[in-house]
Amino acid sequence: MTQTLDSLKAAVETFSIERDWKQFHTPKNLSMALSVEASELVEIFQWLTPEQSAGLSPKLRGAVADELADTLIYLVQIANQLDIDLLDSAFEKLDKNRLKYPIEKSRGKALKYSDL
Repeated sequence: MTQTLDSLKAAVETFSIERDWKQFHTPKNLSMALSVEASELVEIFQWLTPEQSAGLSPKLRGAVADELADTLIYLVQIANQLDIDLLDSAFEKLDKNRLKYPIEKSRGKALKYSDL
């Protein structure tokens, strides 16, 4: 079976309904949970050197995969609650970022658009 964002949305929705958790899944609560999961991802990398972070052990790579999955699941749940199409939103944001970060000004620079 090909997995798509739509199939993930459906699976996440079913998972929540089966456990009667939708009552807790408000945008506020889901946003807070998303922040916690993102922090758990940061925690994995917190004391690693840049080199260590790029060459993770299988155990740490698995932990990163789990935290990324948790983060994605919460993003999908928030989008479901607010009827936001994540792919459309991501592509629209990329278009906005292209305007804010033109190649000729931003190439090779880690500056905020207002400092370019």
